[in-house]
Amino acid sequence: MNLQDQIGALDVGVDQLIQAASAALAARAAVAATPEPAQAAALAEPETPAVAAAAVPEPQAAQVESTESTESTESTESAEPAEQEAKAPAPTLEVGRPSANEITMTIGGQTVSLHPMQVGQLIEELANARASMQPEPPPAIPQGWRFASTKNPMIAVQKQSNGDRLLVMRHTGHGWVPFVFSPDMIVQMYMMLTQR
Repeated sequence: MNLQDQIGALDVGVDQLIQAASAALAARAAVAATPEPAQAAALAEPETPAVAAAAVPEPQAAQVESTESTESTESTESAEPAEQEAKAPAPTLEVGRPSANEITMTIGGQTVSLHPMQVGQLIEELANARASMQPEPPPAIPQGWRFASTKNPMIAVQKQSNGDRLLVMRHTGHGWVPFVFSPDMIVQMYMMLTQR
């Protein structure tokens, strides 16, 4: 499978996750919109002794329901879905690692398996999206931050027309990570790296 096929498979996998999450939300909304039979009976029938309720045939019970105040029924029905939607938990993301070269992602009961190339593509897409989100990552290294470092990474450097330098470093987890440095920053970085 070439890279384009893998990217296509990843796109399909992401689309499946999105569809699964949407379907799960729609299913929960549908369940929230239809009250349970016991709840519907409790809302529709006034409280009466069990003997009287048993003596009323079903067609007459339906007539009793229809003669109730429509205002109270409508207000109860419209309030129920909103309350149940608010109580319904959002689908959660579960990430698994069944083997060294595979990650599974589950949203709303739908699972997609991702292999190394697909994981790399997902990391790249997420990093590009995260770069435009607010709030930005913290300016200082957070205490307790977990990371995987790459010793002596492969590096590529390119001079820009305005004097800046593009430095691209290959991280084993993130892939190729680009940085652009102004001439002043390059001097500062040189001083930091060479001080004892």
